[in-house]
Amino acid sequence: QLQLVESGGGLVQAGGSLRLSCVASGGIINIYSVAWYRQAQGKQRELVAIAPDTVNSNYVDSVKGRFTISRDNARNTVALQMNSLKPEDTAVYYCTAQNIYTRLFSWGQGTQVTVSS
Repeated sequence: QLQLVESGGGLVQAGGSLRLSCVASGGIINIYSVAWYRQAQGKQRELVAIAPDTVNSNYVDSVKGRFTISRDNARNTVALQMNSLKPEDTAVYYCTAQNIYTRLFSWGQGTQVTVSS
């Protein structure tokens, strides 16, 4: 099973930027669809961005044009560049990977992002 460790969260003012990183071990992400989810306090977890391969990506409407997901298969890493952050982006962000063959998910432990107004 793939192990995922996120980093890069923190406190930032509205309009600022953060870059989240996710390092995978115990497997190679080439055979995984990777994504970032987030969960704000009192709300359901939502899919923020997904990169099923090195070419394609998709985003929830609320972050389009502000967030960019990227994956480096050679380094077994996934990143989420977040620009023009808003207070409503405040949440715990999770890196995930779904094996394209077994369909099993791996989850990171989450990293807190707090955007102050």
